[in-house]
Amino acid sequence: MFPSNTSTPVRASAIDEDDQTRPNWRIIRSLLPYLLEYRGRVLLALMFLVVAKIANVAVPVALKYIVDHFEDRPVEALVTVPLALLAAYGLLRFSAVFFGELRDAVFARVAERAMRRVSLEVFRHLHRLELGFHLSRRTGGLARDIERGTNGISFLLRFLVFNIVPTLFEIALVAVILLAVFSPVFVLTVIGAVIGYVLFSVVVTEWRTRFVREANVADNRSNTRAVDSLLNYETVKYFGNEAYEAERYDRDLAAWEAARMKNRLSLAALNSGQALIIAAAVTVMMWLAAREVAAGTMTLGDLVMINAYMIQLFIPLNFLGFVYREIRQALVNIERMFGLLQQPARVVDAPDARPLEADGGSIRFENVKFGYQPNRSILHGVSFEIPAGRKLAIVGPSGSGKSTIARLLFRFYDVDEGRITINGQDIRNVTQDSLRAAIGVVPQDTVLFNDSIAYNIRYGRTNADENAVAEAVRQAHLDGFIAQLPEGLDTRVGERGLKVSGGEKQRIAIARMLLKDPPILVLDEATSSLDSGAERAVLGALNEAASRRTTLAIAHRLSTVRDADRILVLEHGRVVEQGRHEELLNHGGVYAKLWEHQQHEQAADEHA
Repeated sequence: MFPSNTSTPVRASAIDEDDQTRPNWRIIRSLLPYLLEYRGRVLLALMFLVVAKIANVAVPVALKYIVDHFEDRPVEALVTVPLALLAAYGLLRFSAVFFGELRDAVFARVAERAMRRVSLEVFRHLHRLELGFHLSRRTGGLARDIERGTNGISFLLRFLVFNIVPTLFEIALVAVILLAVFSPVFVLTVIGAVIGYVLFSVVVTEWRTRFVREANVADNRSNTRAVDSLLNYETVKYFGNEAYEAERYDRDLAAWEAARMKNRLSLAALNSGQALIIAAAVTVMMWLAAREVAAGTMTLGDLVMINAYMIQLFIPLNFLGFVYREIRQALVNIERMFGLLQQPARVVDAPDARPLEADGGSIRFENVKFGYQPNRSILHGVSFEIPAGRKLAIVGPSGSGKSTIARLLFRFYDVDEGRITINGQDIRNVTQDSLRAAIGVVPQDTVLFNDSIAYNIRYGRTNADENAVAEAVRQAHLDGFIAQLPEGLDTRVGERGLKVSGGEKQRIAIARMLLKDPPILVLDEATSSLDSGAERAVLGALNEAASRRTTLAIAHRLSTVRDADRILVLEHGRVVEQGRHEELLNHGGVYAKLWEHQQHEQAADEHA
């Protein structure tokens, strides 16, 4: 809400874009609450899962009996095959697929609701974090982290519950059947192959995880670079740096390409090793079965059943390898999003915080000290008072701490020392919602939502009716401008309001504030983007609004605040002068020199 530029110092974020911390497998445990929210659906889905796996394991048994029926019999025996056996075989095949689909359908609500809840939780938490965190983050990379993390959660919920566990269950069933019907050597071969497959998959996947990380980091950087460049489209054009921006973007894309190539080559090595283990296991099993058939201790149907089991077993086992790789990647993707949720908010409500009682809104700064960084203080013991219904102006050179005072009042940051009170209530002891509801802000650099003018104005009070919006438009002297637009209030302003001029954006911000109708106003260079004619018109509306409110006006142009009840002059974070306009001029100090300098500039502009 308050402006900042790239040189504004910010408190460091605890999350670094290139963080290389290993994924935390305990993340899986944190997903349990989302499963338990729909216990009935999860249990029903698990029941369908068990039925589907039992049907799937029974298919080779049915196939064995069908084949055994033909062994040593003429072809004409086809007509004597029991129809019930054929029907059972078809029903088992259908049931394995049908109950699997039922399982997915029942569980769909659980997965989708989990994605929705986590996305909302992250969104709310990001709004709870202090301004310093957002000033130190890059929006493009942050959005990519959230998108990948949300998709990763959906993947984990679906595949961890319905692929890894079911596959292990199916392996156990097959092992029991092989042990009960055949020699233990068949079971040992299956178990050995499974263990070897799993160990190989885990070791190689752990090795190649770093390539996944490198690709994600490079993807974030390239995406951030593109977003940042497009948001600053006009600046790029002003300096003719399209080729420079393309070169920087391509450099990031080259790093992404290299990381992706390492990722793909390592994946090829993983798949080849898994295929070798599967081929070796199937060959050994078929050799054992063929030897038993030749010795007459096994039937042809037994050999077909073992072959079917091996094919049936290693298809999901191969899929298990894919799922493990994807789960490992999903953990890499969602760990950063969970890191956002674990990022502590520095500005929080006190446990016993109460709603602010504004009642006119007298404001006091008592020996306030503050710095964005521990080794660089911005304010050095600033003290002043704004009586209820009065207007205080703060002036001074750039970097003196004027906008910092507004940020502290709005509690974007907490003071390092001293305190800020409204009607005697320390703002750290009241709820942030009630504090900010009592303050209306017209910032120096107004950023609008990529929506209509009406939407941006109504943002001040989302439930306002059309009459209230129209009145705010009139008071902000926007009605003439809107009347010239073919779509009127429905005109879209573009991303960050780029389709309207600076002066129009400023008046939209003023209308939004007037619609909010708070008891306290903060005007942070509120007319800085207006020409002299528009400035006079808007100043009249602002002065009318300020006459009924406690007002803090931050100004560069002294002529806009000469009517203030009191003027504070800041220099290097300290109050060096204060008084009314005439008093400060007569004093002949810093304010008088600033006034004289601006008057000379104005005279020079008028004669130019």
